[in-house]
Amino acid sequence: MQTIIIQPMTAAAFAPFGDLIDCSGAADKIINQGLCGRFHDRAQMDFADGRAGISLFRAEPRHLPLSLEMVERHPEGSQAFIPMSEHGFLVIVAPDDAGKPGQPLAFETAPGQAINFHRGTWHGVLTPLHAPGLFAVVDRIGDGANLEEHWFETAFQVVRP
Repeated sequence: MQTIIIQPMTAAAFAPFGDLIDCSGAADKIINQGLCGRFHDRAQMDFADGRAGISLFRAEPRHLPLSLEMVERHPEGSQAFIPMSEHGFLVIVAPDDAGKPGQPLAFETAPGQAINFHRGTWHGVLTPLHAPGLFAVVDRIGDGANLEEHWFETAFQVVRP
């Protein structure tokens, strides 16, 4: 079994796979009588067709070490995961290698960070590490198949350093 070491989530490391959504840097605009900073347009939603929809997901927390057996991708649209709690979560991605996932990588977000997977990015399933595992998800709503799964011949073990 190969081991994947979890690394901290950074915008630069995650850029090939999607957008890190957070409040880093100065706010783009100050609104609401100067009481609110707007961090504007932090993710690029991308849909082949259909429309953007907001859904709520409640996922069971997972425990480490984690056995990674499968990744998936959505060829018709990007997918943003916005935690509705003060906990980070595990994000697993893999580069595309001629239509199949390459070597997976694992990131752990910090509290206050959300992510948006680029359209077609291989990724693990939603993996909260703490209850309640509640997320707002912005993704494509439309006709046609938008899910492709890949099951690994040998599972990977995902661990903290």
